[in-house]
Amino acid sequence: MFKSNWWLFLAAACCPSVIFGQARLSGVVHSQDGEALHGASLVLEESLRIAYSRSDGGFDFGDLPRGTYVLRTSYLGYETRRDTLTVEDRDLQLDIALVPRSFLSGEVVVEATRLSENSPGTFETLTQEDIAKRNLGQDIPYLLALTPSMVTTSDAGAGVGYTGLRIRGSDQTRINLTVNGVPINDPESQVVVWVNMPDLATSLNSVQIQRGLGSSTNGSGAFGASINMETGDVPSEGGGLISNSFGSFNTRKHTVEFNTGRLKNGFAAEGRLSSIQSDGYIDRATSDLKSYYLSAGYFGEKTMVKAVSFAGAQETYQSWYGTPESRVKGDREEMLAHAEREGYSPEQISNLLNSGRTYNHYLYENEVDNYTQSHYQLHVGHAFSDKLRLNLAGHYTRGDGFFEQYKAGEDILEDFGKPYPVIGGDTVMESDFIIRRWLANDFYGGTYALKYVHGNSNFTLGGGLHFYRGDHFGEILWADSAVNVTHGERYYDGVGNKDDYSVYGKWEHVLDRWNFMLDLQLRSVEYETFGIDNDLTHYDVSRNYLFFNPKLGVRHDIDDRQHVYAYFGRGHREPVRNDFIDADPGETPRHETLNNLELGYGFETPSFGAKVNGYLMHYENQLVLTGALNDTGNPIRENVDRSYRAGVELQAAWRVFDRLMWSANFTYSRNKITEFEYHLGGEMMELGETDISFSPEIIAANNFVWMPVKGLELALSTKYVGEQFLDNTSDRGKMIDAYTVSDFRAGYTIKGKFFDEVRINLLVNNIFDAEYSSNGYTYSYVYNGVVTENFYYPQAGTNFLIGLDLVF
Repeated sequence: MFKSNWWLFLAAACCPSVIFGQARLSGVVHSQDGEALHGASLVLEESLRIAYSRSDGGFDFGDLPRGTYVLRTSYLGYETRRDTLTVEDRDLQLDIALVPRSFLSGEVVVEATRLSENSPGTFETLTQEDIAKRNLGQDIPYLLALTPSMVTTSDAGAGVGYTGLRIRGSDQTRINLTVNGVPINDPESQVVVWVNMPDLATSLNSVQIQRGLGSSTNGSGAFGASINMETGDVPSEGGGLISNSFGSFNTRKHTVEFNTGRLKNGFAAEGRLSSIQSDGYIDRATSDLKSYYLSAGYFGEKTMVKAVSFAGAQETYQSWYGTPESRVKGDREEMLAHAEREGYSPEQISNLLNSGRTYNHYLYENEVDNYTQSHYQLHVGHAFSDKLRLNLAGHYTRGDGFFEQYKAGEDILEDFGKPYPVIGGDTVMESDFIIRRWLANDFYGGTYALKYVHGNSNFTLGGGLHFYRGDHFGEILWADSAVNVTHGERYYDGVGNKDDYSVYGKWEHVLDRWNFMLDLQLRSVEYETFGIDNDLTHYDVSRNYLFFNPKLGVRHDIDDRQHVYAYFGRGHREPVRNDFIDADPGETPRHETLNNLELGYGFETPSFGAKVNGYLMHYENQLVLTGALNDTGNPIRENVDRSYRAGVELQAAWRVFDRLMWSANFTYSRNKITEFEYHLGGEMMELGETDISFSPEIIAANNFVWMPVKGLELALSTKYVGEQFLDNTSDRGKMIDAYTVSDFRAGYTIKGKFFDEVRINLLVNNIFDAEYSSNGYTYSYVYNGVVTENFYYPQAGTNFLIGLDLVF
């Protein structure tokens, strides 16, 4: 369906329409000293209109219908100003002078790693209001799903529990995530486990997504994108939130939140407690998630000290295995053949034949993942003057937990290193086991950023020191067949240590309508891991890397409505632990290099805005997903010498009527390995140019927002994701089919006598009940010919969430 109509996204994005109003609203934003403020945000509240000041401080909303408006103007380091305007028949020219903030705001903790609104680069910034509209219990990837080039997935099928995202085809190990400038990616795997941070979205103030290499940041290298999150800033007044939501699959979310506002003595505090539970769409894929957030600090005129702590405790029933292709298609004959090849027991065969799309391979009652992750941050900011500011942050993260598994028919000696028992004169070689596989780690360090502003230039010197110490071990809880086991006995044990040092310098300069950026980073990585793995093999890895990552860009405002930009960056990235552990014998994974070129054009009128961005991401030694998973459900990767991602991203927003807004984005890309060698059964096949796995050519999103009456917002959104190959062979027999999913959202906000606001939100996901899978894996082997096993992760049909927020 979409293939015949995808051009509608492109045509709509290129056909602006003019809506005539009654008066033109424009003006200039400056400091009390008369200095133009470049990049100030101006929002007409209770409307969809937003503008940013230019290098000369000027802004222009264009024509507005008659009426009364509240204009909110904000700029980092200055008090937010609100002006009530009455628009009649005459043009309005405003002179907005912002007052320096009387205290140092918490926003300064993210400014060093973010792109400003007028920087050359490819990024989106979402506000707290944007995030809250869909925040009814699903994980953060689902709250970001409508942003460009984004694909989301959920193991449990409904967005609660283990979820993931890809941007431009790059998975989470290649996407840098920071919270308040502090790295969140696990240093060893470089993955982000969203389920370890349940309901963090409620405590966020804003999110910036930078596609491509973006700006230098802290932690692991950004090879597909970076996601920069900022937790709550200091509100002017105290208050709180009571939030409850319920929905399909027995999903429920309960949250209480408080904040003191900034007290007279400069102190402020806020906190949150949350609980999320869901049975999941997939059988037994339950989630029981609990979390807290606590922040307290002093906010003085020139000094800020802010302590932040947040933690999540999760217990999820495993649904990592996926669903065999034969079960998805309902092919009984092939299901039986699959069960025979895999050696299924009668109970497992019955489960496979009778489960339908909600099939879960695991049957053991305690096949759970149980993990707790706690984050502690201390931020110190000091303004030596209006031109010089220093930010320091210390952080510590503790992670500790296990997943439990029932292992049937395991080789007692080969798999667990135990002697074969002899029973009645017979040697018993196989046994059932219950095991727990543990990960316990400590991650700590600090970041710094010194920013100096001089005239139209600003310079930032920053970086970080980060240290990781991790333990990997497995315990045997139980075994049958008279195997001699002590409860909790370790059968494998290994450690991983990683030290990460970085320093960067960023320079930005505004010259008339030109904005120049230079960003240079030096990063050193020292990594070692050694011990015995869960398959009882010994490993010993020690590697040192030194990377130089330069980036530069320029943006030109052609006039008040048009701008162009260009960006080039070169980045490097080290392999992760699993790349070493899962590598074929004799193979050593190599570090990757990326050359990233971004070219963009933007156009804005009072009622229409459009952006087009072209990108080229050329890789050397890219680590691509093979399509297979290891025994913990993590993707296996391999180096390919030369590969690239090249595409165009289109975005458009159109105010069709005063209360009707349309927005859309469309990505077309080519994601190729130039010369791919495929190994199977001891043979090597040269396949030439092939498609990179999990990289759809087309990704598109469409969103209509209608506000028929004050306080009521209705939205219909549609997401299309094109075909994706499960591995790098371009074999159409190993593919995730294209899918289109539409969601409906309704939100109603009223002012109350007992509460400042009462918000009712309804979200109906997949309203047209599409049957689709958003993720999968594959592997092939030689057994009486070539056998290929494909697995998929089916997603839920029509389902809903409804919530009530009481704001006071």
